[in-house]
Amino acid sequence: MGINNLSRLTVLCGFMITTSLSAQQPGSSEPRPEPAPIQDNSFLIEEAYNQERGVVQHLSTFVHSTKGSDWIYAFTQEWPFRSQAHQLSYTVPVGRSDEGSSRGTGLGDIALNYRYQIGGGEQRFAIAPRVSVLLPTGASRRAMGSGGTGVQVNLPFSIELPARLVAHTNAGATYTPSARDTFGNSAATRSYALGQSVIWLAHPKLNLMLESIWTAAWDVTGPGQTERSTELLLSPGVRGAIDFPSGLQVVPGIAFPFGIGNSRGERAVFAYLSFEHPFGRRSP
Repeated sequence: MGINNLSRLTVLCGFMITTSLSAQQPGSSEPRPEPAPIQDNSFLIEEAYNQERGVVQHLSTFVHSTKGSDWIYAFTQEWPFRSQAHQLSYTVPVGRSDEGSSRGTGLGDIALNYRYQIGGGEQRFAIAPRVSVLLPTGASRRAMGSGGTGVQVNLPFSIELPARLVAHTNAGATYTPSARDTFGNSAATRSYALGQSVIWLAHPKLNLMLESIWTAAWDVTGPGQTERSTELLLSPGVRGAIDFPSGLQVVPGIAFPFGIGNSRGERAVFAYLSFEHPFGRRSP
C-alpha cells in the first residue's frame, strides 16, 4: 500500500519450502495440518486482508528501472487497531530521480493509511476500503514529491477461486488540490488506477503471481495546467514464506514489471521483503 510509482529493484532472499502436505509428524500416524497460505503480501496490487489482532507487519519494497538510475525504496508498517477489522499503517518512500533541477536521492511523500476489512476468515472473499493522506514531504522541484497534500482512496477485493487460485481486484483514485511540478508551477491533479492479479498457490508457502495495473494521471505542466498520461504494466512474480516457531514469518519475493501498449519499453525489477510477528500479549 503506499506509493504508486512502479520502479523498484531487487535481490531475492533465498526461501525455504516446507515439506509436502501429506507429510506426517515423526512417530505419529496423524497427518500434519495444511499450512496457512500466504496472505497480504502482494507487490503492485493490494490484498483485502488486514493484520490479525496482535500481529504487526514490516515490509520493504525496492524497485529499479532498467532504463536509467531511478529507483524507489519504500518502508511500510501495518498495525491492527483493536481488531482485524481496523488497520493503521504508514509508508515512507526514499528514492533517486534524474528529473528536476537537482538530481539525487531524497525522501518522497509519506502516506498515512486506514483500512476497514469486511469478510475474510471463513468467508471466501474480503473487501477492505482504504483512505490515505499523502503528506508533501518530498521535494517537488527534484521530482521526489507532489508538492502538496493529497488524498487517496482504494478498494481492494479478494476472492478464493477453485484450483488453488486467488484473485485480487483494485480500483483507486488520488486527488491533490495544489500539486507542483519541478519548475514550481501549481495545479490540481488527479489519478485513477485499476488493478487485477491472479495468484496460484503452488504450495501454501510458495506462490506464483501475475499482476497487472493501469493508471491514468494528470500531471502539472504549467500554472493551472495539467496533461494526461497513461501506463499499463504486467508483472509476473514469485513469493515464498519462512515460518519460525516464535511466530515470525518472513516473506521474500521478486517480480519483473514491464509495460505493454503505449507503455512498451518500460521495464523494472521489483524486490519485496516482509517480516510479520506477534507483539504484546495476544488474546486466546
